[in-house]
Amino acid sequence: MMTPSKYKRQYYMPPVKCMKWAEKEYVDKAPIWCSVDLRDGNQALVIPMSLEQKVEFFKLLVKIGFKEIEVGFPAASETEYEFLRTLIEQDLIPKDVTIQVLTQAREHIIRKTFEAVKGAPKAIVHVYNSTSVSQREQVFKKSKEEILKIAVDGAALLKKLADETEGNFQFEYSPESFTGTEPEYALEVCNAVLDVWQPTADNKAIINLPVTVEHSMPHVYASQVEYMCDNLKYRENVIVSLHPHNDRGCGVADSEMGLLAGADRIEGTLFGNGERTGNVDIVTLGMNMYSQGVDPKIDFSDMPHICEVYEKCTGMQIYERSPYSGALVFAAFSGSHQDAIAKGMHWRENGNLEHWTVPYLPIDPTDVGRNYDADVIRINSQSGKGGVGYVLETKFGLNLPPKMREAMGYAAKAVSDHKHKELHPDEIFSLFKSTFENVVEPYSINEVHFQQKEDGIVTRVTSTFRGKTIVTEASGNGRLDAVSNALKKAYELKYTLETYQEHALEQSSSSKAIAYVGIRKPDETLAWGAGVDQDIIRASIDALVTAINNR
Repeated sequence: MMTPSKYKRQYYMPPVKCMKWAEKEYVDKAPIWCSVDLRDGNQALVIPMSLEQKVEFFKLLVKIGFKEIEVGFPAASETEYEFLRTLIEQDLIPKDVTIQVLTQAREHIIRKTFEAVKGAPKAIVHVYNSTSVSQREQVFKKSKEEILKIAVDGAALLKKLADETEGNFQFEYSPESFTGTEPEYALEVCNAVLDVWQPTADNKAIINLPVTVEHSMPHVYASQVEYMCDNLKYRENVIVSLHPHNDRGCGVADSEMGLLAGADRIEGTLFGNGERTGNVDIVTLGMNMYSQGVDPKIDFSDMPHICEVYEKCTGMQIYERSPYSGALVFAAFSGSHQDAIAKGMHWRENGNLEHWTVPYLPIDPTDVGRNYDADVIRINSQSGKGGVGYVLETKFGLNLPPKMREAMGYAAKAVSDHKHKELHPDEIFSLFKSTFENVVEPYSINEVHFQQKEDGIVTRVTSTFRGKTIVTEASGNGRLDAVSNALKKAYELKYTLETYQEHALEQSSSSKAIAYVGIRKPDETLAWGAGVDQDIIRASIDALVTAINNR
């Protein structure tokens, strides 16, 4: 039985009101990004990455534009240590990329970390200790003063060893479990660390405010971040960083509101992998900015490749509905959605528009390496005329009349419903051809001759119905009308020509044309046919015969 009374709020509000972030509308510039896929993400895998997989993943992160990459906890295991040394000794770190290493605020771990990072072109040494009420009371059983001393002693050792070690070092401090710490105390600890480091404009310090466990709604975190940003010492020489986890499912919102509150930097993983429910998803964060016209400074233009490498190296699978990256995030199965997307695309084509405003598609799928044929308009039993018509038009060049699109939509829906499966574009085209194109049973036309007379066109039609051939003469106000009248006369057919439409299938003098014919039956419903031939007259006659056969 669920007992909500056993829980209480574990976060702490700032001592003063911090709401300036609420006056801002959107994140207007990209933060400094730091990928923690190779450390925080890796430690959350059932089977951590091998050395080869880590190297491949590191190269992917570099390729798409990360300038800061946390490569591990080198004092934690031999594999972590070996990976770091491989990057340094094989000169795999570009000059414009800074690696980051993590260490607890414990002397022997800090010393081993500096041994591991020796020779790196530039490195961020990230030291942390936990400051929350629950950790102080239950895990460490130490007072506020004792916890503060751990942080200060660790900061001092970082500064000492950096002076003694080959390399170019920047310092980062995290009050781990920040969101469960009283903001005034977190501020006291961070300022004490900064007093040790004395950051300058040329060598700024990073203060990282982790959502180690997500305890609150995002606006609470934003207020905590704003309080820290407003009260940190040396603020002009401090980079305020965020490291949100996703326990309440609000990691992206925490990050976005934290940036509005004054933060400068985000630590996260590509698709949100991490302990428990994961880290903040950098793909979602970056693409959210992109969708509002802000350059995220990370290149997601080949999302399928990024997904492929991620899944290969981590053994994880990207959820089909994961924003921007999932296999189905641009897919429209609903008929009304498909119709709106198709009309939106035509609106863009006809208007030569600068900005993207297509209904149901927050971004252009082609911007992230996806395409409309396979990724957007998907046909199943929920689909309708708009989607089916769009697929036939964009992939196969068939511009069906509106009412014929409706008939084709119902045909596709019926097949999908019966087979309980999605129909792919080639299957839709095949269904169109078998249902509406050049159907010659039970009626067919073998031969047609025309003669121009003063009162119109006279035709002589040789046709067959169930093995019996008939020759019929009739007249009409045009060739198709004359053939139609001949067939009505021969077989006592009752219908009226309702719709005729035609277009070329290719742009060449020898290309085939397609004609669409709709006839209205006595019960007022429409029957449809299409004909394809190099001779447009023959194509229109074949379309008429198909419509008659589809009555």
